[in-house]
Amino acid sequence: MDLTDEAIRWAYANPYPAALASTALTAAVTIAAWRTSRALRAMARPPAAVLIASFAAAACTAYSADTSWRFAAHRLGMTDHSERLAMFAAAEIALLACGLLARANKKATATDDTAGTPGVPGALVWVITGVQIIPAYAESGVVGGTVRAVIGPVLAGLLWHQAMGLELRIIRPGALSTGLPAQIARALRERLLSRLGLAVRDRTAEQISRDRALARAVRLGSRRRLRGWGSRRLAAAVARAHVATDPVQRQRLMLELAARRGATELTTISLPSAWAPPQPPAQPRTPAALARQQLTEMHPLDAVRRVHSAHPDAHPAALASLLTEHGVVVSEQQVRVAIGAGNPPAAPRPDAPAAAAELPGALVLDVTTEPEVHPEVRAPAFAIAAGQRRDAVHARIPECASDTGRSHGEETEQDAPGIGQPEPSAGENGGGPDAHPDALPADLIERARALGRPASLRTLQRELRIGQPKAQLLQTLTRES
Repeated sequence: MDLTDEAIRWAYANPYPAALASTALTAAVTIAAWRTSRALRAMARPPAAVLIASFAAAACTAYSADTSWRFAAHRLGMTDHSERLAMFAAAEIALLACGLLARANKKATATDDTAGTPGVPGALVWVITGVQIIPAYAESGVVGGTVRAVIGPVLAGLLWHQAMGLELRIIRPGALSTGLPAQIARALRERLLSRLGLAVRDRTAEQISRDRALARAVRLGSRRRLRGWGSRRLAAAVARAHVATDPVQRQRLMLELAARRGATELTTISLPSAWAPPQPPAQPRTPAALARQQLTEMHPLDAVRRVHSAHPDAHPAALASLLTEHGVVVSEQQVRVAIGAGNPPAAPRPDAPAAAAELPGALVLDVTTEPEVHPEVRAPAFAIAAGQRRDAVHARIPECASDTGRSHGEETEQDAPGIGQPEPSAGENGGGPDAHPDALPADLIERARALGRPASLRTLQRELRIGQPKAQLLQTLTRES
């Protein structure tokens, strides 16, 4: 009180320094509170379920602490309050510390597949829990001690364990716990499911019933003698397994029954000793066997080349037959590819037409080379498919100069088409009724020449408004003039 009174008197005596000091203190407290709240908001908080489980574990730990307070006074002789206050909750504090250490150890060793192990701190949690049961029964007897033990240390240890496992299960849903209790629980669960016939997953209840009936039918069908009751059970098991309507079930029944009935033959099967050294493969004794072994170990193409080097004059078909006899199955075409013999000549077809020279009245063309290109093929005319017939043949075959005594390269009036010799009629080349040059008006020819030489068929048809046959004649006349 004296220090407080002196501070108040100093504040009254020095109002301005006191105001500055109080303002600075208020600002410091405000800044500290703001920073603390900001840090708490930024901190990654655990889920609500983990917080509630931790709060319940702390309450159970306090319930156990009450038992330890009473036990320290009645059984341990701690009558002094200060001594008891300092030492009664040593087990509870150790339980809390081991729980936090086990949680940190599980988080450090956790991966995507496993939830980590609590290590030694996790084992110490259960040891402390077991020791704390003794004060509960010592203070309250059997009934009260059971309540104190279950609600106090036992429930505290379970809640700490569940809080740690729940936090890791939320962070990593697919992780499995690797602790000893978890491994024992998984092994017992798998053995129980296997004993009940539920080990194979993704089966319906009907399929499970069929499999059990099938196993019962196999067991009863493998017996040598069946009485009336056993025969009725076998018939019921076969009917329940749906062997008559399901071919898969029937096949399984026959295979399993054959394996069970022939199980005694396993003792008569001779097997090589596992302790005997392995025997080397037998070596061939004859040259033919040696050649067969070497050729079968080689690539087929290499084997073909090896045999071809020994028989260079053999036909590919003979080489293929020889290789097949030595265990290398190849075809004649593969032999030809390997030795580079090429494809065989094509055999003439029986329904192929006879040669042109053997047909009566056939057209025979003698192709000769000349030093220059013929005038009629220097600038070939454009052909439009819309104005042509499929059965029309357009070809120009110049007469051979050797028949008339002329030399190659000479040209007479009869050789040049359109000069002194009329063009083919309309029925021969597919033209119209105006296909003769004399049928073209002179002014039409002059107009065609005025368009330029040589003008295309499309230009002549568009400018002169004529058809394709006339355009072809005009193009020929303008080109030769």
